[in-house]
Amino acid sequence: MEILHPRCAGLDVHRDSVVACARVVALGRVERSVETFGTTTSELERLARWLAGHGVTHVAMEATGVYWKPVWAVLAEAFELVLANAMHVRNVPGRKTDVNDATWLADLLAHGLVRASFVPPKAVQALRDLTRTRKQLTREKASHVARIDKLLQAANLKLGSVLSDIMGASGRAILDALAEGESDPERLADRVRTRIRASRTRLIEALRGHLSDHQRLLLRIHLGQADAIDAAIAEIDAELGDRLEPFRDATTRLATIPGVSTLSAAVIVAEVGTDMGRFPTAAHLISWAGLCPRSDESAGKRRSTKLRKGAPWLKTLLVQTAWCATRAKGTYLRALFGRLKARRGPRKAIVAVAAAILTAVYWMLTRGVTYADLGADHFDRTERTRLAARLARKLGELGFDVTLTPKDAAMVSS
Repeated sequence: MEILHPRCAGLDVHRDSVVACARVVALGRVERSVETFGTTTSELERLARWLAGHGVTHVAMEATGVYWKPVWAVLAEAFELVLANAMHVRNVPGRKTDVNDATWLADLLAHGLVRASFVPPKAVQALRDLTRTRKQLTREKASHVARIDKLLQAANLKLGSVLSDIMGASGRAILDALAEGESDPERLADRVRTRIRASRTRLIEALRGHLSDHQRLLLRIHLGQADAIDAAIAEIDAELGDRLEPFRDATTRLATIPGVSTLSAAVIVAEVGTDMGRFPTAAHLISWAGLCPRSDESAGKRRSTKLRKGAPWLKTLLVQTAWCATRAKGTYLRALFGRLKARRGPRKAIVAVAAAILTAVYWMLTRGVTYADLGADHFDRTERTRLAARLARKLGELGFDVTLTPKDAAMVSS
C-alpha cells in the first residue's frame, strides 16, 4: 500500500498520559519508537520536542473527550495535525492496548486512511464554548423554574394556571412576595403588574394556598439560582457581542432566513464557522450535521433509515429553527414542510426543512449572498413545467412532434 506520510506519529491521549508512536520510513524499513508522556504543559512540550527529534511531520490523535484539546494547542504550530473519530479508527478486537492504539493510528495515518474531523479555528472555538455554555445555563434555569412550579403545586398555589409565565414580571413579583413571607391572597394579587386573562376572583382563588417554612427556603434558593444564571447569561451575551464582530456580516445575512434569529445565526457560525471550504458540497455539510439517513444496507436492502448522530448541538438548533420557519407564512420552507408532511409525516418533514435551512446556510456563506426565498408557489411552478415536459415526451414516443408554447405567448403572436 502506498505510503503518503513517511514520517508520522499516532497519539493515544488520556486524562493523565499520552502514548506516542513515531513511525519513520528509512531505507525501505519502518522504524517505530514508542514513549509515554504526561499531560502537563511541560510534558506536552517535551512531547513536541520528541516528535521533532524524530522528524515527524504529521500527527494523528483520537477525539477523546476534551483531553485532546491541550495536546492540539501545544502541537498545532509545529506539526500537521489530524483529529480522528474514534468510531472510524477501531483496531482489531482483542488487541487493544495503549501502545497498540498509538501504533495503529500511526499506521493508518502513514497510508492516508484517517479521515480528519472538523476542527474550527480558535476564534470559532471560543464562540462555540460560549454558545454551548449559554445553552446549558438556559437549561439549568428551566430546571429551576420547573422546581419552583413543583413547590407551588405542593403548596396548592396554582400560579401557573392563571399566568402564562410564572417568571414574568407579575409572576416574579408574586414569587418574591411569597419568599418574603407574604401569604394573603389579595395582597399577592395586588402584585400583578400586567393585564392577564384570568379574573381577579380566579387569581385570588389560585393564590389561596400555604407555603411551609422549608418550602419558602427552597423557593428563595431557586429564585437566587435563577437570578445568578440570568447574570451569567448576560455576561456571556456581552462577551458574544464582542467576539461576533468579525462575523457580524455573516450572522446578519443568516438572520434573514425564516425562523433564524440573531442568536441562532450566532450559534450556526459557532458550530460550522464561515469557511465552507472544509465541506466539498452542501450534502457533505448536511451529512456532518447528522440531518440525513445513515448508510445501512446489506444484500441490496436498506436495514435502517435512522439519522446519523452528527453534530448534536447544531442538529438540535436547526430542528428548533425549522419549526419556527414552518410558521412563517408565504415561504418556501413552509410549503416544503406541508408538501412532505402529507407523505412522510411531520418528523421526517421537519428534518428535511432543517436540511434545507443548512443548505441555504452553506451557499450563503460560500457565495457571500443574502437569503432569496423561492416562494410558497415554488412547487406549483416546478410541477407544472415537469408535467408539461413529461406529457410532451410521451407524445413524442407516440410519433408526434410537439412544441410547447406558453398560452400568453401564443395569444400575443396571434
